[in-house]
Amino acid sequence: MVNPNTVLLITVLASFSTPFTLSSINIALPAMAPELGLNAIGMGWVSLAFLLASAALLVPMGRAADIFGRKKVFTLGFVIFTAASLFCGLAATQAQLLSARFLQGVGSSMIFGTSVAILTSVFPPERRGRAIGYVSAAVYTGLSLGPPLGGLLVQHLSWRAIFLLNVPLGLAVLHIVKRSLAGTEWKGADGELFDSAGAALYAASLTALMYGLSAVTESRGLASAAAGAAGVLLFLRRETRVSHPILNARLFLANRVFAFSNLAAFLSYSASFASGFLLSLYLQYSMGLSPKAAGFILVCQPLFMVAFSPWAGRLSDRRDPGAIASLGMALTAAGILLFAGPQHGLPLWRVIAGLCVMGLGLALFASPNTNAVMGAVEKRYYSVAAATLATMRITGQMFSMAVVMLLFSLFVGKVRLGPENQAALGQAFSAGVWVFAGLAAAGIFASLKRRHA
Repeated sequence: MVNPNTVLLITVLASFSTPFTLSSINIALPAMAPELGLNAIGMGWVSLAFLLASAALLVPMGRAADIFGRKKVFTLGFVIFTAASLFCGLAATQAQLLSARFLQGVGSSMIFGTSVAILTSVFPPERRGRAIGYVSAAVYTGLSLGPPLGGLLVQHLSWRAIFLLNVPLGLAVLHIVKRSLAGTEWKGADGELFDSAGAALYAASLTALMYGLSAVTESRGLASAAAGAAGVLLFLRRETRVSHPILNARLFLANRVFAFSNLAAFLSYSASFASGFLLSLYLQYSMGLSPKAAGFILVCQPLFMVAFSPWAGRLSDRRDPGAIASLGMALTAAGILLFAGPQHGLPLWRVIAGLCVMGLGLALFASPNTNAVMGAVEKRYYSVAAATLATMRITGQMFSMAVVMLLFSLFVGKVRLGPENQAALGQAFSAGVWVFAGLAAAGIFASLKRRHA
């Protein structure tokens, strides 16, 4: 008999690593740029390469886990993620770093396509929300430690230390899995076929779509986005006709709670993720703060998320998750709007206040929304549901970065960031605030719509 708390510990450690890396990289980008020759667009690709691989493979890996075994896929994913972290820390060129980041995304897709499904398999419904709340707190702890710890590592060691820190953590998780989960496995669709053609179509279409959105100002970007959108529609049509689909499209068509909860997740992460990226650059380039100082300011948002996520998860076990999540989206929108205004002279207290309000809003949204998604499907779809929700998160983060890269293309261009283009960075920042606030406002309506589904 597997101890559910052991599974919770493994899931918590797994849920910490990726957010830590993502948030600390934002602080490290100005230090990476001169060493690896990164321009403004290249900085965006450091995050986008990871997100692209994760988003393209999350749903296929979730389906593979349901068929072949969730622990098996999870373990292989952590092996890949740990090895890729080592390669990132040793990268000597931009191409090497981006390749290793893509490989990190492959491993991450296998981890996040299975970890919540394994957790859901061992915890009863009445304790599930609390467990998911701790997982959300682990995610936000990673986000919390990323900016200050990343800033300290960059300032006193090297940006490479951020990646190398994942190596001992990964080895620790693999040791616990081998010692405590030996002889156990979880499957939800044992004996069913894996739709390889559908998986390939999904991965290729999503990759083309997101790459196109990130380069939409160029003709090849428009062509790629159009081809990707057509491929996604073709994939959804295919999935309604095959007997063993990668993604059960009927979950979206027949289960409106599932559909609107996933849409709300996409909009939430689209609105919030790149805000931290832009703020990191603004604090260091426009306000002249050190990586360490910028990191300690950015920590405000995830600290609020850590503090309130477990409480929000427990509350969602007793109250309507949709109502709690809708309030969270409203607070997220309000927090983003606090960044609006002239960027030269934007008071630091408004930056801190906006981060705190956003942190509270995201805490109230994430755990209840996850609980709503997992509670809306049958057990045999747990991995697919978890992978779909994770895909909404990663795709939302990737769309958020695509918006930033579009804004950089319009206002900054393919140049190194420095004092000479602070005004252009300020214009991109200001435009981003209004775009992200609009996405958060749309998320409020998606979350409310789910309540009446």
